Amino acid sequence: MVVKVFVVDDSAVVRQALAHILSGVTDIELIGSAPNPLLAMEMMRKNPPDVLLLDIEMPGMDGLTFLRQIMSSNPIPTVICSTLSTEGSRVALDALSAGAVAVLAKPKLGLKQHLDDSRHEMIQTLKSAARSRPHPKSASLGIAARAVNTSATGQFASQGRTPVLAGVHAFAMNKPVLIGSSTGGTQALELILTSLPADAPGIAITQHMPEKFTAMYAQRVDGICAMNVREAKDGDRLERGVALIAPGGLHMQLTKSNGQYYVKVVDGPPVNRHKPSVDVLFKSAAECAGRDALGLILTGMGDDGARGMKQMHDAGARTIAQNEETCVVFGMPKEAIKLQAVDDILPLEGMARAILQFDSRA
Repeated sequence: MVVKVFVVDDSAVVRQALAHILSGVTDIELIGSAPNPLLAMEMMRKNPPDVLLLDIEMPGMDGLTFLRQIMSSNPIPTVICSTLSTEGSRVALDALSAGAVAVLAKPKLGLKQHLDDSRHEMIQTLKSAARSRPHPKSASLGIAARAVNTSATGQFASQGRTPVLAGVHAFAMNKPVLIGSSTGGTQALELILTSLPADAPGIAITQHMPEKFTAMYAQRVDGICAMNVREAKDGDRLERGVALIAPGGLHMQLTKSNGQYYVKVVDGPPVNRHKPSVDVLFKSAAECAGRDALGLILTGMGDDGARGMKQMHDAGARTIAQNEETCVVFGMPKEAIKLQAVDDILPLEGMARAILQFDSRA
């Protein structure tokens, strides 16, 4: 399969550099480029690409506005390549929330050399993006949904969506929920977390995300959830109403002490090419939580988390995979299903209810 790529960037230097990089790749074809989204729309109508490589800062219409427009009507797998995506930029998170498959950084200085040095990463990202299936974005899903805690008792109110089973009884049992996700996971996690009440069971999350992005992402999701969402720190207790997100560039493990669950945040080599790795989290949960745990494996490229979920399943935990229809990339769930590591396969919209149903069991 030859991947057809279209580039939208107002810099002629960037367009030329990208054309040079992609010209020597046999299974990628640069079918066109444009200096702004308005011109790009005309050109892409005549020859639709498999992947869009998009800048953010451009005249006429900025890249984020263009991305949202595309994703609301005719989704195209989109990779953001922008100077604004460096250092955990909020704009990069905006792009992921709007439906971008991936975000690549480009520096303001030494641009040509950087693009050449990151050639392999860019090519692999474009090929992975071509295998994704972005879904139309609506204002009722993801970051557009605004939620606040409206009283000291944690009563939850939201605009656009209501948490399922809100006001669920705070069951005494400490039953940890573990979630692993990658490509498309930032949007999937938003939907799940905004659907849970303030007294939902504690959740430990490993989402493949670069260093510096996770703290900002956690802060952002915390603002739309009834739960307390934050980047995990070593020794944090996993308690009701709290969702802990593994820091980018570090692994997160679950531990148990005196009947309570905690997280360990540790350094170490990448596992399955990822740090944090879902397998690291799931395997630790299998060892310390067993049948008390619930594991969810969501949209993502590759197989990280599949073997860890198998260990959780064999230890008696309940395990659920996201179904193919609602995944942006049906890679990680598919591999877990292949290993017979999964009890159920559910659409994304059913995950929050599954968490609360598991929590309600004696």
